[in-house]
Amino acid sequence: MAYYFPQQPFYNPQVPFTGSIQGGLMDGKSITVSGRVLPGANRFHVNLQCGSRPDANIAPHFNPRYDCSSGYIVTNTKQNNCWGTEERIYQALFPMGSPFNLLILITSHSYKISVNGIHIMDYKHRIPFSMVDTITVDGMVEVNSIGFQEPVGIVPAHAGFQPQLAYPPGYGVPAVPAPACYSVPYKAIINGGLYPGKNISIQGVVYPHASRFFINLRHRNGIAFHYNPRFDENLVVRNTQAMENWGSEERSGGMPFQKGQNFQIIISCNPHHYNVFVNGNQVHTYNHRFTRLNEIDVLELSGDLNLTAVNV
Repeated sequence: MAYYFPQQPFYNPQVPFTGSIQGGLMDGKSITVSGRVLPGANRFHVNLQCGSRPDANIAPHFNPRYDCSSGYIVTNTKQNNCWGTEERIYQALFPMGSPFNLLILITSHSYKISVNGIHIMDYKHRIPFSMVDTITVDGMVEVNSIGFQEPVGIVPAHAGFQPQLAYPPGYGVPAVPAPACYSVPYKAIINGGLYPGKNISIQGVVYPHASRFFINLRHRNGIAFHYNPRFDENLVVRNTQAMENWGSEERSGGMPFQKGQNFQIIISCNPHHYNVFVNGNQVHTYNHRFTRLNEIDVLELSGDLNLTAVNV
């Protein structure tokens, strides 16, 4: 049985960039690329590929281009030095001179790709994702960070217990008990605080007769992000608390959770907002009200849920 330690992000890498993906890809893993398109850009690309050689197979090739006025995105796969059939999105999602946040979530069937909190496509696998171990970035772009988040079922080592796999119910394998530290209410330190490209993953089960649960991202003087599914109101409340005073609630977006059901949440920190993914789907965006991200260093969870795995 293999165990994985969280891979540290690449910060401000020079472009062109080639980096190793520790442990390769697996179902539920995500990669976040935060950067800025250079003024006057003609194109850039992000590749997930099988090795670092120039002739390596490229599983997904993600390629924004600017050779028409509005801009568009090409995705493709290269095998044995031959390109396949292009898939194109005719949307200007990467304005020249503007920052961006690209999230690639790996699932068993496809790469789920989101840009600045908007899910734009599912790119179906043409090469087994288990063969991918390298990320490359090239073109007219600058990169602030490349972050990696392991699947929630992979529990990293930390003080107090041995790393182990925590499988959710229904995977057809013997259940591995979650560590005692996953009792609810739950609190964990976010070492180094938050930063663009940082993802937090949470997996659990909603109680069959649940009323509410909440997730807090805290700092010394308050709560930067309060995420509060309310089954008695059939919505999710988002808010910020400063000096014990709550701000205005955000309530749009519906209820992506179901009583008695498993869930996986990924909270992705972007330069200007949080994106929240539930079971692989982007469901909420919340603009930063507390902007000193590095001071947000505590994760709290409480309420009507059974917590099975957390990666911070």
